[in-house]
Amino acid sequence: MKNKKIITLGFASASLALALLFSTNVFASPANINEKKEASRLQSLEKFTKVISIVEQYNVDNITIEELMDKALEGMLSNLDAHSSYLKQKDYKQLKVQTNGEFGGLGITVGVRDGALTVIAPIEGTPADKAGLQSGDIILKINDVSTLNMTIDEAVTIMRGKVGDPIDLMIVREAELKPLTIHMVRAIITIQSVYAKTIGEDILYIRVTSFDKKVAEDVTTEIKKRKATTKGIVLDLRNNPGGLLDQAVDLVDLFVDKGDIVSQKGRHTEDAKTYSASKSKTVTNVPMVVLINGGSASASEIVSGSLQDHKRAILVGQNTFGKGSVQVVLPITEDEAIKLTIARYYLPSGRTIQAVGVKPDIEVFAGEINIKKNSFSIKESDLKKHLEEELDKVDGNETIKEEKEALDEAKKGIITPEMMNKDSQLKEGVDIIKALVIIKG
Repeated sequence: MKNKKIITLGFASASLALALLFSTNVFASPANINEKKEASRLQSLEKFTKVISIVEQYNVDNITIEELMDKALEGMLSNLDAHSSYLKQKDYKQLKVQTNGEFGGLGITVGVRDGALTVIAPIEGTPADKAGLQSGDIILKINDVSTLNMTIDEAVTIMRGKVGDPIDLMIVREAELKPLTIHMVRAIITIQSVYAKTIGEDILYIRVTSFDKKVAEDVTTEIKKRKATTKGIVLDLRNNPGGLLDQAVDLVDLFVDKGDIVSQKGRHTEDAKTYSASKSKTVTNVPMVVLINGGSASASEIVSGSLQDHKRAILVGQNTFGKGSVQVVLPITEDEAIKLTIARYYLPSGRTIQAVGVKPDIEVFAGEINIKKNSFSIKESDLKKHLEEELDKVDGNETIKEEKEALDEAKKGIITPEMMNKDSQLKEGVDIIKALVIIKG
């Protein structure tokens, strides 16, 4: 009853304030626009307070005022856009843990596209990745619970749970006639964000799986380690769902020595910021190719789009996801916060990412490269009495040895031609880098 009294007093106070405003004729003059806005605010607050009071008093279930306010906040934030949300104690704690690079769950990043809960990207090496979830998969059910009208945070809460517990996702995938059920087991998700390998003698392949707090530092280490021999870089941002803005900016700064990297514009002037490159942070100017696809989102789109605008890299793959909005986490108590969209990102050329994404310079679909060997071709080595070099004289044991060496190379972090033939986008990217290296001389 105490809560109800407070509500009634608030309701009465709002009504009294409105009565006083109307009685003094403050709306007669166009100069009193601020007073009109304040009156409108009071009317809206009056309506909200009245609804809260009615629901608390007459709802079939006994719901406390605290529960009603939580539901009101959740509804308000989730109806603003797909990325704003109210973070309760548990959700806020999980967000902090995830940003630090380790959390429990499936290793899947989701978003809302056309009203449907959609997989942005599975994180490499996680249960979601191993189970075969793909960017663009639409999640219909989580453990028989329909995702219709489910928020992103609600979905994440259900998908996270005790390590070792099983979970089933029913998905719809393009080109599949029927929904698929994917079975997984929850695990501790520890993200290794940066992987580096070599291709041939002079190409460095760097894969960034997400933007946690050490990405720029780790990429710098890998580049400097092989700087003497590196003539070209392939930066792989495929299925990278994003992360920290400062890491995206710092990563671009490693390759660009001047100009803007990204800007953000919001409702208020204080939300407008421009991030620029610094020559002192640049570590290399070798030719670059960036690999992107529909699972590249947010920070990945900033990096790829900015490098494209600066004509610093050639983008290969498919159009990115299209998340170009800025979210900030604003604590409202020690244990609770709101995640709010405050601005949109803009690339150096002024174009936006939001709902559009970044278009590759050269579109290449994912898949394997079909190599057909022509058993009827005749070469010099097939001619009778052809000249032989000692290196050409190999027997069965030599062939086995070569296969073993190829396997050892893969384990050492070397990408072989056979491995590239299984990834058409990577193969195209490497071929482009080789051409750029030749042109640069």
